[in-house]
Amino acid sequence: MVSDPFRLRSLPRAEVHVHLEGCFEAALLEQWARRHGESLPRPVDRLFQFQGLADFLEFLDWACGLVRTREELAEAAYAFSLRMDNSGAGYADLIVNPTHWRQWVTRLPAMVDALDAGFRAAEQDGLPRVGLCVSLLRTQTAEAAAQVVDELVALRHPRVVALSIDGNEAAAGRTGPRFAEAFKRAAAAGLRRTVHAGESSGPEGVRDAIELLGAERIDHGVRAIEDPAVVALLVDRQIPLGICPSSNLVLKVYPSLEDHPIERLRRAGVPVSINTDDPALLDTTLEREYALCAQTFGWDDAVLRDLARTSIEASFADAGLKSELLGRLARW
Repeated sequence: MVSDPFRLRSLPRAEVHVHLEGCFEAALLEQWARRHGESLPRPVDRLFQFQGLADFLEFLDWACGLVRTREELAEAAYAFSLRMDNSGAGYADLIVNPTHWRQWVTRLPAMVDALDAGFRAAEQDGLPRVGLCVSLLRTQTAEAAAQVVDELVALRHPRVVALSIDGNEAAAGRTGPRFAEAFKRAAAAGLRRTVHAGESSGPEGVRDAIELLGAERIDHGVRAIEDPAVVALLVDRQIPLGICPSSNLVLKVYPSLEDHPIERLRRAGVPVSINTDDPALLDTTLEREYALCAQTFGWDDAVLRDLARTSIEASFADAGLKSELLGRLARW
């Protein structure tokens, strides 16, 4: 069947919207908490039950605060590569927001180096490649954002492929003008740009991401559907959306998958891909997300190939890997 998760693991594709902060298994968090003498915020069987986006983001700060050593950071990177391989993804753009990691936020080069060690070990074991999208937080100042970009530009680490920005837009308000200069600097230095928008903000956040931040890809972007002019802008410029259906349901952006606009956006001509956002915390996998949508919207193999192709083309993988994945997709 088209919606069989086991079959969908063989579909060659990339994942372009997933956060390392959302990939910690409960058992690993419990292990780290015990090691460092920290209490769990809730019993382990209810650890991933959230009251909304604000509670969710607070939990990320707690979880990332448990990662104290280079070895633990490399362990987290390797575990992500293993998770990706188990879901059948051939590449991932992985978002990491240093502000969540209190032990590392002032040590960005050391953080990137430790993550890279974990990813290199994974690649040597035959696991898929990963690019890092280092993310700003919406509540940062323009000066702090510029400092992060300057550090990334000076570092020029091959593992870092893009500048990102995430956080609660509803709480932070309109932030596009504040971060425009940082994104302009990133573009001038050759970093790619991906922006969270159109989740806790409406379609105006998507427009700001495109027009003020020069976004090459939008993470979420689903609420663009509320403004036909913004949908037309996405179609005209062929800016892809990295959509995370289950995340949008759990965090109450939409009441059900039937109400989710991914199919309307796709039919309108917006390039869309399917992603997990925070798979461990949301108890999902990439193949499950594909299966749920295929079943809900009646997608056949042709549609699934188109979605997979968009995920590969929208990724920040190098040209050689993209060509390899697209070749495998043509044979699927």
